Amino acid sequence: MVKPFKTHILIHLPRHLPQLGPLKFSSKPQISREFGESSFCKPIPSLVSKVCEILCENQWYKSSELKRLSPNLGPQHVAEIINTYKGSSELGLQFFYWVSKTYFYEHNLDCFKSMLNRLIRDRNFAPADQVRILMIKACKNREEITRVIEYLSEVGTKGLGFSLYSCNTLLIQLGKFEMVGAAQVVYKQMLSCGIKPSLLTFNTMINILCKKGEVHEAKLILSYMFQYELKPDVFTYTSFILGHCRNLNLDAAFEVFDRMVKEGCDPNSVTYSTLINGLCKEGRVDEALGMLEEMKKKCIEPSVYTYTIPISSLCANGRVKEAIALLASMRERGCRPNVQTYTALISGLSQVGKLEVAIGLYHKMLKDGLVPNTVTYNAMINELCSRGRFNAALDIFYWMEGHGGRLPNTETYNEMIKGFCMVKSMEKAMGLFNKMLKIGPSLTIVTYNILINGFLKQRNLNNALRLLDLMKANGCEPDEWSYTELVSGSCKGGKFDLATTLFSEMVERGLTPNKYSYTALIDGHCKEGKVDVALSLLDRMQENGCNANVETYNAVINGLAKENKFAQAEKLCNEMAEKNLLPNIITYTTLIDGLCRNGGTHLAFKIFHEMEKKDCFPNLYTYSSLIYGLCLEGKADDAESLLKEMDKKGLVPDHVTYTSLIDGFVILGRLDHAFSLLGRMIDVGCKPNYRTFTVLVKGLQKECHLLAVQHEAAYSFSLEEKDLSIEMVCNLLVRMSEYGCEPTVDTYTTLVTGLCRENRNLEADHLFRSMKEKGLCPNVEICHSMLGAYCKILQVERALETFHLMIVKGFEPCLSNYRALICALCRARRVREAQGLFESMLEKKWSSDEIVWTILVDGLLKEGEFDICMKFLHVMESNNCNLNQQTYVILSRELSKADKAIDTDQFANKLRAMTVSSSS
Repeated sequence: MVKPFKTHILIHLPRHLPQLGPLKFSSKPQISREFGESSFCKPIPSLVSKVCEILCENQWYKSSELKRLSPNLGPQHVAEIINTYKGSSELGLQFFYWVSKTYFYEHNLDCFKSMLNRLIRDRNFAPADQVRILMIKACKNREEITRVIEYLSEVGTKGLGFSLYSCNTLLIQLGKFEMVGAAQVVYKQMLSCGIKPSLLTFNTMINILCKKGEVHEAKLILSYMFQYELKPDVFTYTSFILGHCRNLNLDAAFEVFDRMVKEGCDPNSVTYSTLINGLCKEGRVDEALGMLEEMKKKCIEPSVYTYTIPISSLCANGRVKEAIALLASMRERGCRPNVQTYTALISGLSQVGKLEVAIGLYHKMLKDGLVPNTVTYNAMINELCSRGRFNAALDIFYWMEGHGGRLPNTETYNEMIKGFCMVKSMEKAMGLFNKMLKIGPSLTIVTYNILINGFLKQRNLNNALRLLDLMKANGCEPDEWSYTELVSGSCKGGKFDLATTLFSEMVERGLTPNKYSYTALIDGHCKEGKVDVALSLLDRMQENGCNANVETYNAVINGLAKENKFAQAEKLCNEMAEKNLLPNIITYTTLIDGLCRNGGTHLAFKIFHEMEKKDCFPNLYTYSSLIYGLCLEGKADDAESLLKEMDKKGLVPDHVTYTSLIDGFVILGRLDHAFSLLGRMIDVGCKPNYRTFTVLVKGLQKECHLLAVQHEAAYSFSLEEKDLSIEMVCNLLVRMSEYGCEPTVDTYTTLVTGLCRENRNLEADHLFRSMKEKGLCPNVEICHSMLGAYCKILQVERALETFHLMIVKGFEPCLSNYRALICALCRARRVREAQGLFESMLEKKWSSDEIVWTILVDGLLKEGEFDICMKFLHVMESNNCNLNQQTYVILSRELSKADKAIDTDQFANKLRAMTVSSSS
């Protein structure tokens, strides 16, 4: 590999390439009378001098001593040997070639320079041209070829010109690295210097341009080809076909194909493969398969690439059976599938739900001696995650990490981070994020957006916003999607001023709000009851040339319907029709729901029947709204009859549907029927939610009240409301048992978590202890909720017991659990225990930044524990927990809000130190 130089000339190579001017192109290489030797770092003198001595011998290449020393020779030694050896340049050249054939040795740029300098100095230009060609061919990337061009430009100023062969070699390499501008400069200088181009020259240039879709420029090259009385060959025509395919102009591509055949130039496998690829990219898979058959009829053997393209397209279109059949046909013709073929099939099988078959194909691939690449693993990880088989995906990921040959790339990490977000394990997702920050692979905007979305789904707007700041600080520009998610999340969190600020910031950063970002803001204001603001945003959206879609109108119609403004809602429906935006199921259901909530169920049924006439069939939510409306009007029996209608249409009632019905019968005082509906609900596998139980408790309270009125002496209401609530919840559980709905862990989970959300911690504690007495084991949700409840009321011992119970049961505590317990311990002035817990937490593979955000900022600082916060920060730094600079900024900002001047100065000094460290 060519050893890179330190140079700034690379990024804008075409602009700098006038430096090639002094190369003095000619048909024969020229020599320079004056050409200085380059200087190199001094290698081991004894090794260099010893080899130079051996080279003075007649048959030096047979020397056993040289063979013994050769494994120790590095490129720096060889360069110095060539520079200092006193013999002829021909003998130096023999050594140059000899050493290049030894195992594990490869010349670097210094070696090529030394050899060229020596040959030019001795006016030995013929082999110099050959060495120059080898030097060009040795380049592995754009940077290396750029540095070689710089050196050859210097050589050109001393008189060494280019031959046709070396020019063609240079053009081929520039084409390989897609350096179109540089290739055009070389080509023009060839013509201006009188070097007669060959067919290879023209074909190389045409191919370079066509790969970039620059067909017009390629046609200009073709016109010069005719001037030199050269005829296009199969390579020329195929390049033009490629260019048209890249421009998605298949008609033009087939015109070239027809012309090619008429001119008597037979297409080859590459020609057909190029057209097949173009057809597949346009979604014309059947035509591509026809081309494949045409190839076979003409006895042109398809390559593995030719087969893989349609196989991949068939899989992408869900036509997996046809893809497998094509694979079988491919095998019959003796064409063995490669890694890409298997990867396409594995991905296709996974997408159509045949994951087990895909895994079987993966093992077949291994059996055939093919090593899966990162793309293969990514396809499997992606499908496993999307189908909820996250542990299997995790196994593949860890295997990849343990086998360096198939390291996970950015896409792999993104898929795993997305998977962790799906299972609500943000700490592990951020742990991978932290790993990417430290050792790679590179983060992309997709990585940040996945994490932002993950935090927003957990209603953690603070961390989502911190990621936005981190993204900017790390030089990754947020896009429309980033802001749209944050605007939507802010609205859902009731922070409409923040949503508006983020929306404005998006515009200020030159990003054009799209229909999704507008809809998110409009929907948020509608749900908050600010319909007037939403309507003004709708007008602004249309004024800015962003057309509202059905979802946008649905959001506004929903807001108007909730406020009983049906005239305006109808006006918007008409506006939709004028814009050819047909109302969909959501539009109709929105109106039906609004009418049902405002006592207009009879009008709702009119819309219901109208939508059926327009072939817009009601869904679960439509029926749920109607059932709610009927129950609200005391027509629970009519509402229940709709269940039969739903069943006929294949619609399965959910917890909202059943809860509305149960509430309807509770309102009517028919508690027995309400409990029988609960049993029916559980029997069909529909889990009651917290509202279902509160509705039944309301019925029990009503029943108790009636009993108290009838038998005042038998029932006293002297108990406080909270005690009554405990009694009512226990009564609920007893009645459930009587109706055959024996309380389960799920029942307790719903009740305990719901009570904790309402800060009814005593009732939750009573249930928590009650279930353990009954031999029911609390699950992770219950432990999580109770831990938070105990910490709020400073029952630290109970909180610690629950925390240890989680660990014993194998439930991994999350950062919010640690935050709650650490803060509770600190409030109880048990700081040493809090620090011990904090230090044990640092041993886990979590993101240091998220630990600071969650524990120090959202925990200790918000509770006023500034000194403990600083102490824990020092603990983190002592444990080499590296923090992002932006996290220090966040800490500094939070301390400034609390007017902690000393701490702020300390952070300012730390930030300055970090900046100096990073710049050095």
